[in-house]
Amino acid sequence: MLMSDSPTSADQPFVAMQGVSFAYPTLAGAPGRQILSGVDLSVKRGQLVALMGGSGSGKTTILRLLGGQVKPQAGTVMVDGRNVHALKHGELFALRRRMGMLFQFGALFTDMSVFENVAFPLREHTDLPEAAIRDLVLMKLNAVGLRGAHALMPSEISGGMARRVALARAIALDPQLIMYDEPFAGLDPISLGITANLIRSLGAALGAASIIVTHDVEESLAIVDYVYFLAEGKIVAQGTPDEIRASTMPYVQQFVAGSPDGPVRFHYPAPDYAADLGLAK
Repeated sequence: MLMSDSPTSADQPFVAMQGVSFAYPTLAGAPGRQILSGVDLSVKRGQLVALMGGSGSGKTTILRLLGGQVKPQAGTVMVDGRNVHALKHGELFALRRRMGMLFQFGALFTDMSVFENVAFPLREHTDLPEAAIRDLVLMKLNAVGLRGAHALMPSEISGGMARRVALARAIALDPQLIMYDEPFAGLDPISLGITANLIRSLGAALGAASIIVTHDVEESLAIVDYVYFLAEGKIVAQGTPDEIRASTMPYVQQFVAGSPDGPVRFHYPAPDYAADLGLAK
């Protein structure tokens, strides 16, 4: 129903970016501030990879490039052996059906029940009969522990539960690539732990390539297989969780420790303070 023949084997990257550079255009149409510069990364089937780095470092832009929402000025973006930005409209639409996305804060439809939120992609992208949709929705909700909440509205459930409903919706079509944009934002410690474990277990069950954009260092390092650190649009460090924890690179140490100052400065560049106040002699 939802699967298609795939040109990549299990030991080949399902996602591969090579030499990718990107800048959002200005109002005049010319390239603006450089967001990504020469980025190389890869994700295999069944692998869970984290993208970490400060705000504005280009993490979410990578997800948009993979989904074909924006095109790079240089480099290639490959998903399952296909150049995303060389695909025709219908081919890109078909590829997107094989992607699942968990948006920051869940982004549930507030006027739809839990059941209808999860059923939405099945109704939009398949011709399945209602009985099959019902069984699939309840199966996905059961996987995240919320089958009993299927009749509730988003306003009737907690933020942590809403995130789990959004996760059930993201995997409704059995995607081969799952992308998570800040999946832990705003969650209490219990909900955060539950969501992290679900991301790990569901991705493994589906054999999907999974990418997490996150600032939550400790929880992410506990579940991911590999980490890419971005700074100023470049991959500045990468490695397994153990390699990241043991890294002596100042930027990685600052990010993991959450230090207020380091390579990422607390003060934005400015003239001498005394001179700014007119006190310099």
